[in-house]
Amino acid sequence: MSDGVDFAPGALDRDATFYVAGHRGLAGSAVWRRLEAEGFTDLVGRRSSELDLMDRDAVFRFMRETHPRYLMLAAAKVGGILANSTYPVDFLSDNLRIQTNVMDAAVEVGVERLVFLGSSCIYPKFAEQPIREDSLLTGKLEPTNDAYAIAKIAGIMQVQSVRRQYGLPWISAMPTNLYGPNDNFSPLGSHVLPALIRRYDEAHASGAPSVTNWGTGTPRREFMHSDDLASALLHLMEHYDGPEHLNVGTGSDVTIREIAEQISQTVGYDGVTEWDTTKPDGTPQKLLDVSALRDTGWTAEIDLAEGLARTVEWYRAHAKDIRG
Repeated sequence: MSDGVDFAPGALDRDATFYVAGHRGLAGSAVWRRLEAEGFTDLVGRRSSELDLMDRDAVFRFMRETHPRYLMLAAAKVGGILANSTYPVDFLSDNLRIQTNVMDAAVEVGVERLVFLGSSCIYPKFAEQPIREDSLLTGKLEPTNDAYAIAKIAGIMQVQSVRRQYGLPWISAMPTNLYGPNDNFSPLGSHVLPALIRRYDEAHASGAPSVTNWGTGTPRREFMHSDDLASALLHLMEHYDGPEHLNVGTGSDVTIREIAEQISQTVGYDGVTEWDTTKPDGTPQKLLDVSALRDTGWTAEIDLAEGLARTVEWYRAHAKDIRG
């Protein structure tokens, strides 16, 4: 492998063992669906009750038994502003252990290709918009999720270190804000979009006259459907092999107020929306520069209106079974 040169590693073997870590979560389940649709025949996944990824010995035993050729590292402890700011130790420690255990075991068994999933929160709070990959470590992080961000930055470094030390064509992808089936809709642990879907749908069902959201509604956010993410990740595994992490997003954003209005309309809520400006807004804008991703030949296909309609439909069909 030439130092610093990106090249297309080629098509994946559809019959090879492919481990999706976190296959029941938002990103992992989308990857699993995509791989099934693409004809992969030997997919491996374990629920957290079956395999605790923070248990190093258990992870190594599992990897030796299954010996995957490919690995999608989508497992992580995730949450919104409230969860991140309330439990920073958990978000730092748990994520460091998960990703270190999985990648160390993957090195031992010689996993050929691995994708590490990070998050757009790795970038400085006031990074120039849209955020380029080289903005990493150029400023202070958003304090409400800095612990989680540091863990993900460490994961990027681990992938780069594996490339340097062992020459394996592993890559890192940093998705924007995701939404879709199997998201976390709990009041404490959810991100902004699923939290709003639950809030507005419950208000619609109960006939509540108003809904109160955190902050001013002015921050801008980019939202990507998880099925688009899965498409992008498989594309990158087959078309990208470089040391630099790549942003994965749609290239467009909306204000929180605008997304709240769209969700309100999608669920059919006709009450009043109020804003609690005593609560934090978080980062003022987080739009990813996806030029490098587009240069590999991939662009997002699911627009926000379609994605929201599909997600609300899924949420209503699974409301009794979802977390929280």
